[in-house]
Amino acid sequence: MKIRFLGTGTSQGVPVIACNCHVCRSADKHDKRLRTSILIELGAYNLVIDTGPDFRYQMLRENIDHLNAVLMTHAHKDHIAGLDDVRAFNYAQQTSIPIFGNEFTLDSLRREFYYAFATEKYPGIPQLDLIEIHSGVDFTLFEQPIMPVEVMHYKMPVLGFRLGRFAYITDAKTVSDASRALLQGVEVLVVNALQQEPHISHFTLDEALDFIADINPKVAYLTHISHRFGTHNDIQALLPENVFVAHDQLAIDVDF
Repeated sequence: MKIRFLGTGTSQGVPVIACNCHVCRSADKHDKRLRTSILIELGAYNLVIDTGPDFRYQMLRENIDHLNAVLMTHAHKDHIAGLDDVRAFNYAQQTSIPIFGNEFTLDSLRREFYYAFATEKYPGIPQLDLIEIHSGVDFTLFEQPIMPVEVMHYKMPVLGFRLGRFAYITDAKTVSDASRALLQGVEVLVVNALQQEPHISHFTLDEALDFIADINPKVAYLTHISHRFGTHNDIQALLPENVFVAHDQLAIDVDF
């Protein structure tokens, strides 16, 4: 299984429009962060977690010529706004794309992309098969079990996903004991870490590191990084030896 980080930034991305801070002015390519998403390659199958506003560019940049499914973490615009662009894959593959999410997220997609679900469909609209999933109830996709894991984004339930030894958690602020139990034995963990200062709906660095220590993976990667956090090198200098700052286009191999 290969993981490609399509984006590792917050809802604003990095650099932020009209910001002149040292992070936004950095010339280091590691400090150029699109909205958070990953691509999972399961053999011949491509699976994306979240389709944010940068989805089209991310697919072009990575030269992705087919897409087999989308997992949605939640319905905030920085995670769903690019969903319309799956229609290019609909056309190329002559098939609809299955979209997996919890009830709240799927209801939001029906509202946001209402034209895709109209009784009389306009030609060329995205073809989306919405499939409801639930935390703690695994499902099989491309012959691989996937476990949804609920975390709380302030008061909003968000789904993380576990695939074998790999788990992806974003936009978490609190994680229940039941959800933590679903993550035991994970060896590669990706988790959000917005900044060092307290935030109402995201892990801070200290909270993310405490969570990583509790799950105890062999290696962890931080994502959903704010320009307030610092440069890539600034952040990496603060981390334990088995924790790394993810960056756009980082690719890692994980044994399922």
